[in-house]
Amino acid sequence: MKLLFITSTRIGDAVLSTGLLDHLVRQHPQARVTVACGPEAAPLFAALPNLERLIPMAKERWSGHWFTLWKECVGIHWDIVVDLRRSAVAYLLSTDRRYMLRRSGEPVHRVREIADALDLPEPPMPRIWISDAERQAARRLMPSDRPILAVGPTTNWRAKTWRAERFLELIRRLTGPSGILPEARVAIFGAPDERAQAMPVIEGLEPDRRLDLVGKIDLLTVYACLERCGFYVGNDSALMHLAAASGIPTLGLFGPSQETHYAPWGWHAAAVRTRTEFGKLFPPNFDHKTSDTLMDTLTVEDAEAAARALWAKLERRAA
Repeated sequence: MKLLFITSTRIGDAVLSTGLLDHLVRQHPQARVTVACGPEAAPLFAALPNLERLIPMAKERWSGHWFTLWKECVGIHWDIVVDLRRSAVAYLLSTDRRYMLRRSGEPVHRVREIADALDLPEPPMPRIWISDAERQAARRLMPSDRPILAVGPTTNWRAKTWRAERFLELIRRLTGPSGILPEARVAIFGAPDERAQAMPVIEGLEPDRRLDLVGKIDLLTVYACLERCGFYVGNDSALMHLAAASGIPTLGLFGPSQETHYAPWGWHAAAVRTRTEFGKLFPPNFDHKTSDTLMDTLTVEDAEAAARALWAKLERRAA
């Protein structure tokens, strides 16, 4: 049985689609899977047990990457094609069953929208596949003598980024004597090109308690490190979705992006947003490339309260 799974260019959206792929693999354990996705998201699928082929789709002029994908797949009869990009390619391939992402007219979460492509009653949880090598690397990088607070202070555009001084104050409160993780180490995560963005937080922490991992490890090792943390807090980003997929308590910070669609997904996840509602945040002539942060009406007090509420909810559930 041959299955083609076409998913997102962006890492965060690709993470949210992994639950659907996991569902398909469980339903069809003998399937040989081909995954097509953006080059940055490709590592998420490298350890998929049923993987036959991984096709990184680098963008080409005039959308030529779709023609390239078609050439790679046209000579094969596919038992199942799942296209979460709603491309024409899925209609130009020989297949017994074709499933396409359908845009919902209602404000629903992306995971729910993805599940609706197969009319699943319950959205499957995102699932990341990693090897023992990544877990061994994480054990070397993440000391086990103290709890670890994971922090994601970066994003792909400035308007979504909470200020460094607020992250530092929140870290102080969450790891202080009365915090949820007293005396915890602090692991800072981010992409290689986000290092300058993360430096104010890195430099604001005592060297003996910070674990600076920004740009230093690959995507699957990041995930393995997150699995070993006690709590995650960060801006709306792919890293936030990785943290939620790992199962650790995850708090996402939102402002000029909508938590209705992109809040961290799972029983151990929550979101907190600016006091200014989404529709009133954007200034005239807003440009996401040049705008400063729009996160200033998210206070440290609000973020701390949300973190403590999530922690308390999980403690009650565990009890």
